[in-house]
Amino acid sequence: MSERLNFAAAAPEAYKAMFGVSQYVAQSSIEHSLAELVKIRASQINGCANCLHMHTADARKAGESEERIYLLSAWRESMLYTPREKAALAWTEALTLLPQSGASDADYALLAEHFSPREQVDLTLAISAINSWNRLAVGFRTVHPNEKKAARAAA
Repeated sequence: MSERLNFAAAAPEAYKAMFGVSQYVAQSSIEHSLAELVKIRASQINGCANCLHMHTADARKAGESEERIYLLSAWRESMLYTPREKAALAWTEALTLLPQSGASDADYALLAEHFSPREQVDLTLAISAINSWNRLAVGFRTVHPNEKKAARAAA
């Protein structure tokens, strides 16, 4: 795979705006560990290798266990995630797969049970941001660091 376009270089103002949203999310009411799980799960659904590389590394640095990272795609069948995390992951899937889910009342009720109104907005913005980053990275074929190293080694 080769990169189609370096979107940060092509539109630095757009990149700066996206980065600003990400900075808000990082300082928001959503705990860092949960934000990383959300970023990983959305990136799994969207098939974003670059974001998966980044956010699994970030989650590990923040103390997330390998086991919870490995089982994230099967979170519904695992007892390793708290009810709050499961509510956030359900909302992540609902918004990431919006055409299929319609952001159902059941998913929202679960969200509202575990998150304050402010947290609901902050979580929804976090989900929106990672989905936007995924679309930029997948659409422009951003190459993740391990692929760049492999390409240099093969050259």
